[in-house]
Amino acid sequence: MVGRIILSDACVAEGAAWLAAHDARMAQAMALCGPLPLRRQADGFAALLSAIVSQQVSVASARAIWARLDAAGLTDAAAMADAGEEALRAVGLSRQKARYGQALARAGIDFDALREVPDDQVIATLVAVPGIGTWTAEIYAMFALGRADVFAPGDLALQEAARVLYGLEARPGEKALRAMAGAWSPWRSVAARVLWAYYRVAKAREGVM
Repeated sequence: MVGRIILSDACVAEGAAWLAAHDARMAQAMALCGPLPLRRQADGFAALLSAIVSQQVSVASARAIWARLDAAGLTDAAAMADAGEEALRAVGLSRQKARYGQALARAGIDFDALREVPDDQVIATLVAVPGIGTWTAEIYAMFALGRADVFAPGDLALQEAARVLYGLEARPGEKALRAMAGAWSPWRSVAARVLWAYYRVAKAREGVM
């Protein structure tokens, strides 16, 4: 069964109010961070291809490559599937990313159908594609599909924010943070927004950013 979908800023605010009422540390973080962002994006092939393009490169590099892909008409699944290696390398994709992009294009994912299946099925479908890891699948579920109760415990910023906010001796690993996040259900994706926002505040205070 598909749970709550985040559609608007009002949905984020509702989740934030629930978290603040149930977790004093979350309330403390939100008092420092202000309103949380919606961060919704369009779902579909292009969203996942963009995630692949962005892996292990700077934001500026990813934007430049994406602009070249778009100009060449290669952000469409059919065009990507049929593209030759030379064309993909010409727009800046590494050999590995070109392989991942074409694997995604040829995977036959029914992106419309993903909107109607449970969170765990969404993630299982996506991670079956080479180049799509659990973190990418969770981020897609959170922001492209708007799932309200998905978390990304492998995210280092979330781990570090949890360490600081909850006064932990060490940064929690993926398994430990996933367990912590259980307390934030059914609004775990809003809790992630809180922790990302708090991470920026905490690191700015430390002079890291």
